[in-house]
Amino acid sequence: MTLSVTIITFNEERNIERCLQSLTGIADDILVVDSFSTDKTEEICKQNGARFIQREFDGYGNQKRFATKHAKFDYILSLDADEALSPELKSSIYEEKDKWSKPYYSFNIRNHYCGKAIRYCGWYPDKHVRLFNRSVTNWTQKEVHESIAVNENKDVKHLKGDLLHFTCSTITEHQEKEKKYARMNADILAKKGKNIMWITPYIKGAFRFFKTYIIKLGILDGYYGLIISKTLAKSSFYKYAWARNAIRNK
Repeated sequence: MTLSVTIITFNEERNIERCLQSLTGIADDILVVDSFSTDKTEEICKQNGARFIQREFDGYGNQKRFATKHAKFDYILSLDADEALSPELKSSIYEEKDKWSKPYYSFNIRNHYCGKAIRYCGWYPDKHVRLFNRSVTNWTQKEVHESIAVNENKDVKHLKGDLLHFTCSTITEHQEKEKKYARMNADILAKKGKNIMWITPYIKGAFRFFKTYIIKLGILDGYYGLIISKTLAKSSFYKYAWARNAIRNK
């Protein structure tokens, strides 16, 4: 049986080699779809045997659908450049390759933040479908928070092992990333044109902090649990504040 791995990139020289090397012995085809990186991403990908295509970025969902279409084989493992297979997950996928008994496979994602594995904050276990048969399904076309469309019977097999996600190496990096997501989500929300009250950004931000830090037990992750909770709260605040301003200025 065969497996394609698809990865989307933009200036990922810091992460991509770790991702590619974790695929040794399991991937029969590796396709990187790049948004015109200006660093050494292309060089590193080609050195590690990946096919490399460049395409203008037009949303995470569309970029990943493009990668899915141009993969060589129907069964596809979709990764981000800052992710890598743990040995246990790699073994689980290798065993499943002998038979491909399901159209969808899920596994847990273990998020690392500033070098520390995060246990709470709603970040673990963070279960997602990332291995699938493209003849049955594909990525949604959402610009942000894209996911594999799973049909109603939900015939998903959960694999042992974690996908290691190295989210951010600094707090500033996380803050900038969340501002980017907030801007994209605000644009999506603004297009819907629904009225947003002045107090809504404050309510949404406060609830996001409470949910992450208290309900999802971010408090047990210590200092980084607090920072993550505050950063996500600000992102939620900006999303609704920027969307409200955009709607009012139309």
